[in-house]
Formats: sequence, C-alpha cells, structure tokens
Amino acid sequence: MREKINDDLKTAMKAGDKDRVGTLRLINAAIKSADIEARPSGKDKISDSDILSVLAKMVKQRRDSIEQYVAGGRQDLADKEQSEIAVIEGYLPQQMSEDEAKAAITAVIKETGATGPKEMGKVMAALKAKYAGQMDFGKASALTKELLK
Repeated sequence: MREKINDDLKTAMKAGDKDRVGTLRLINAAIKSADIEARPSGKDKISDSDILSVLAKMVKQRRDSIEQYVAGGRQDLADKEQSEIAVIEGYLPQQMSEDEAKAAITAVIKETGATGPKEMGKVMAALKAKYAGQMDFGKASALTKELLK
C-alpha cells in the first residue's frame, strides 16, 4: 500500500498534477503520523489494514469539512475537499451498499453469537477487523444497534 502511494506520488510529480501531489503528500503525512503513534506499542510501521483506517478517517474529515464549507458559503473550498476525497477513495476498497452492510453485520452477529445491545462492542470489533475501509462504521454502528434489539 505504501509503495503504491509513493509510486503514484512520483508519477503525479512527473506529470505536474499539483492537486494530486498535494493530496498524496497529505496521505503520506497521515500514515507517518500513525506510524509514530504506534511506536509505543512496539510497532515500527502500521499495517495495510491500519492504513485503510487512516484513509477512511481522512475521507470522513473531508466530508465534515465540506458540510461546513457549504454552510459557510465557501463552495471553492468544498470543491477542493471533494477532489481530495476522490484521490483518497482511489486507495480504499469499494464501499459496501447498505444491503451488503446489513448482510455482513447479520453474518458477524451470527458468528460472534451476540444476542443483545450489550454485545455490540464485540460485533463492531469483528466488523472492523473483517471490513476495514469497506463500510462506514458510523452507519454500521446504527445498523448493528437496530439488528441487536
């Protein structure tokens, strides 16, 4: 994953694509920051699944920013954030539809043997381990809560 991002950065630099270069540098900075945060736990570098989590977090931050920019009448900044999302999402696996997410959550509930809302943490942990980067865990949390009633 790291190599692909760095190769794409070099390609974008050669092509003179300033917006893509900027976004890829932001991605690298976020990954390096996560690497540094992981050092106390004995890891030198985060795994690819952790990188997917970092990228998903970056997309979520940009979506939040877009809402604020649009509310503040700054469409130019919202468009910039949207173009960054497009680049970042290129490294994320295809997002699940709501129906696919429901099916995955139902399967994980059966696997974990969860029977009620008290066991939601166990289900969410299993979902994050299996489907990192493939689903919006904010929405998944609401679906899981609904299915565990």
